[in-house]
Amino acid sequence: MLPTYELKKENIVKDIIEIGEDILTALENSYDAIKSNEISQLSKSKVSVKKIEEKANNIDNAVVKLLALYSPEAKDLRELIAYLKITNELARAAYNVKTFAKLFKKSFSDDLNTNTILEYTLPLHKSAHLALKTAMSMLNDNDEESVKNKYHKVFIEVSKTDDLYSMIEKNILKLMTKNHELAKEYFEVLTAVRKLDRITDRASSLALLSKFAEIGGELEH
Repeated sequence: MLPTYELKKENIVKDIIEIGEDILTALENSYDAIKSNEISQLSKSKVSVKKIEEKANNIDNAVVKLLALYSPEAKDLRELIAYLKITNELARAAYNVKTFAKLFKKSFSDDLNTNTILEYTLPLHKSAHLALKTAMSMLNDNDEESVKNKYHKVFIEVSKTDDLYSMIEKNILKLMTKNHELAKEYFEVLTAVRKLDRITDRASSLALLSKFAEIGGELEH
């Protein structure tokens, strides 16, 4: 491909990574706020879904222009198709991060059994962050073996978060049964934590798309 094409493609990847970094930073901030028991600071961990959607649309437009102007084939075509789908996954991840912070801040309080909630929520949060961070690192990785290894690492974290969420769900349902007056708050906490689990779903999709872009194969798990 022409140097101009490669430069434009590099700019697209750079813009995608910037979106991912904004989401990862928000996740890091929310983790720190919860771990330090400064729940009020969760408001600082929100991301602007609207701005990310605008950036994603700009990236999509840039991809469509490249498709129209250069008619790429084989690996180049796979990459551009993957980028179009990746922006959608990142927008959904941003929504999940924002919703988690909002719901958790609203519902979490000392009236609840905070130790039981945090026992599995913090490791789940950490695993969700690692899954997304690993998936994002695949975008700039041109080594097939490295891409495969990172792909498997993402799905290890996805499996972890599924197990951790199951434990949280089980424990919170027990707490709801014992504390009917706090059932609404416990349910909202569970809904918030579910958003963290959804982030790993987005990470798994990102990993699959990055693997498809670099190696090929099917766009199915």
